[in-house]
Amino acid sequence: MKTWFWTIFTITLAVLAAYVIHRYPGNVLIVVDQWRLQVSLAFAILMLLLIFAASYFFIRILAWLTRMPERLRDWRGQRQQKREQSMLEQGWTALLEGRYSHAEKTLTRLTEKTSDKARQVLASLSAARAAHEVGEFKRQDEFIASAQKAAGELAGDGALATAVAAAAADLWLDQGRAADALRVLQPEAVQAQRHVHTMRLLLRTYQQLDDPKEVLSLARALQRKKALTQKQADVLIEQAGAELLVQAQAQSANGELSPAWHAVWKDLRSDERLLPAIALAGAQALQQTEQYEASSKVLEAAIKEQFLPSLLQAYARAEPEQVSGRLQKAEQWLEQRKNDGKDSEPVQADLLAALGALCLAAQMWGQAQRYLEQTLALRQDARVHALLGSMFDRVGQSQRAAHHWRLATAVSVALPVLGQDAALPAAEIDADPIIAHGVGVHVDDDVVLDLGEIDEAIKAKAVENSDRIKSSGSEYDELFDSAPIPLDYPVVTPEPEERSSTSDSSKPAQS
Repeated sequence: MKTWFWTIFTITLAVLAAYVIHRYPGNVLIVVDQWRLQVSLAFAILMLLLIFAASYFFIRILAWLTRMPERLRDWRGQRQQKREQSMLEQGWTALLEGRYSHAEKTLTRLTEKTSDKARQVLASLSAARAAHEVGEFKRQDEFIASAQKAAGELAGDGALATAVAAAAADLWLDQGRAADALRVLQPEAVQAQRHVHTMRLLLRTYQQLDDPKEVLSLARALQRKKALTQKQADVLIEQAGAELLVQAQAQSANGELSPAWHAVWKDLRSDERLLPAIALAGAQALQQTEQYEASSKVLEAAIKEQFLPSLLQAYARAEPEQVSGRLQKAEQWLEQRKNDGKDSEPVQADLLAALGALCLAAQMWGQAQRYLEQTLALRQDARVHALLGSMFDRVGQSQRAAHHWRLATAVSVALPVLGQDAALPAAEIDADPIIAHGVGVHVDDDVVLDLGEIDEAIKAKAVENSDRIKSSGSEYDELFDSAPIPLDYPVVTPEPEERSSTSDSSKPAQS
C-alpha cells in the first residue's frame, strides 16, 4: 500500500511539473564571474533532480561503507545465534527422544559457548532434566545453580525466574526434596500463585511436607481456576479436612472440643462437610465429647448424600440413648429407597446390615436376625456372620453361634479346601522286593521268614499300644483322631538252629 501511494504521488508530481513547464515556458540564466550559462527551465529542473539523486545515492553509499564493521559484527552474531539455536534444538530433540547422555553433552557445550543469558538458562535447565533422568543428581544441582545464577543477572525478567523455580521444584519433588522445592517457590522468590503450574507444584510440595492446611487452601484455589476436576478437588479436600479435624481433636481436653477444632469445622463449607472422611472425623469428635445429636446430624447429612458402607457402619455404632432414633431413621431410609426404586443390592445390603447392628444394640433379637439374614441373602459378609454369632450366643444358641463364627472365619480368610471324599490311588507294589519292612525287623540273607507270623505279631503289638493310649485318657485325643499312631513294632528273629548253619555268612538286612 505504501509503495502504491508513493508511485501515484510521484506520477502526479511529474505531470504537474510538465504542465507548469509547458504552460509557462522560460529560461534560467546562471552568471558566475564572467561566465554566463543560459538554459531552459525544463532542463534546469531536470538537472536539479539528477544532482539530488546523485547526491542521495552518494551519501547512502558512504554511510553503507562506514557501517560495514558494525554490519560484519551483526552478521557474525546472527551466524552464532543460528548455531546456538541449532544446538539447543538438537539438545531438546535428544531429550525428548530419551537419549539423555547425548542431550546433556550437547546442552553442556551450549552453556559453555553462549553469551546469551536467556539461552544459557534454557540450556542449563534442559541439561539438569537430562542429568536427572540418568540419576546424576549432583550434576543436576550444578546445572540448576548455573541457571539460577544466569537468571539472577537478568533481574528484570520475572518470567525467566519463574521458569527456573518451576523446573527446579519439579525435579526436586521427584526426588522427595520438598523443603528445597518450597524454598524456590516462596512468594518472595516468584509469584507462584499467579501460575497454575506453580500452584500445582506447591500442592505437591505441601502434600510431601504433610501440611493439610495449605493443601486444603491450594485445592480450593485450583478448583476455582478449573485446574482440578470436581472429583480430584474433593479427594484432596476430603483428605486434608479430615486430617485437620483429627489434629485439632488431639488438642481437645476435659471432654470438650478445642477452639482449633471449632475453627476448622467452621472453615469447612457445607458441601465439604458431606465428604465421607470429613463427616466421619467430625462425627467421631462430636461422639467422643457426648454431643450425640450433633454427631447423628452430621452422619445423616452425609449418608443422605451417598450411602457408603463406612458411613452406615459408623451410624450403626451408637450409644444406648441414640439407638432408638437412629433405628427409626434407618428404617425410613430403607422404606424410602424401596418406594423410590433405589434398591441396588450393595446399598441395600449395607443398609440392612446397619439395621441389624442397631437392632442388636437395642436387644431386638428377632428383628436383628431378620435384617442380618436378609443381608446374607444378598451377599456373604464376615461381619454379618460375626454379628449373628454374637446374637445367637447372647440368646443361648451356642451351636448356631459357633456355626456363624465358623462362616465368618471362612468368609474373611481363605481356608484350604479339604477333599475329604477323595481317595488317593493305591500304591503299585508288584515290583517291590519281598522283604519285611519295619522298625526292629532283621532278616538274614539266607533265611526265609514266615510273613504271616510277622503280621500277627504286628497286629498284637498294635492292639497293645492302642489299649495303652486309650487308658492314658489324654485331653487332646480328639484333636489327633485322624493322625497315624506310631507303633513299637516287635523284633522278629529266626530260630537259633536255623541260624547255626549260616552264621558265618549271614549279614543283617537294612530295615
